[in-house]
Amino acid sequence: ESFFGHFKTECYDFKTYQTFEDLVADIDAYIYFYNNQRFQEKHNGLAPLEMRNKAVA
Repeated sequence: ESFFGHFKTECYDFKTYQTFEDLVADIDAYIYFYNNQRFQEKHNGLAPLEMRNKAVA
């Protein structure tokens, strides 16, 4: 729910997709960005993957 809310406001609302494949490619790219590069306040400024790695260590 949170992911798609962010995707819609940060990506989807600004583009018009010509094909379904374009939309899927954009979602895939945003998934990578969301998990690896997008810093989140609720994770003390860490990306989700960084937070998971920190919890495991």
